[in-house]
This record gives sequence, structure tokens and C-alpha cells, in this order.
Amino acid sequence: MSHYSASIHTTTVEILDDGALDAATLARACHRSVEWVQARVVDGVITPSTGTRSTAALTSWRFSSTAIVRARRVAQLEHMYDADPQLAAMTVDLMEEVLELRRKLRQL
Repeated sequence: MSHYSASIHTTTVEILDDGALDAATLARACHRSVEWVQARVVDGVITPSTGTRSTAALTSWRFSSTAIVRARRVAQLEHMYDADPQLAAMTVDLMEEVLELRRKLRQL
């Protein structure tokens, strides 16, 4: 039986206002291109806190600091497992749900 292990490298990130990051800043934080961010927004994988998902609205997109965490996780899963962006996003959704459930359990 094969075993897979993964480590997620994190860095200290300053907590920013919900609309503090533009697409270029998010791309740099994830070591990806603006086109990568643009494609993930259009596909609904990453959601801007302002602006529509239309590519014409690229300059109006702003992202919260929590979008960095999500985008980095998606990028890492895509890279490590050659995962489709939608599959990577679903996996990140499940990871976030598990973290939330664990947080709630600790509060009991």
C-alpha cells in the first residue's frame, strides 16, 4: 500500500483588510502568475471579496488575506498531485471544513 505525505509550508502573513490584495499581489504571494489567479477566479476556485468573476473586472478584484491561504493550498495540490483546479478546490474545501469542525470540537 502506498503512503502519501505532504507538508504545507507556511510563512508569516500580515492580516490585511478584506480588500487589501489585488490579483498581482495574490499571484506573487502564491508564486503564480496573474493569469493563474485570473483562471481560478473565473472558474470559481478563488473568490474575490470585491468585483465580479468576469475577466473584464480583473483590475477591480480585491482579495482578503484568507484568500492567500486558500490559493496557496490550491496551487500546492495542483503542483504536487497534478490535480485539476476544481478537484484541488474541492479538496481545500474539505480541508477547511475539517479544520472548522476540529475548532468547534476543541470549544466543547
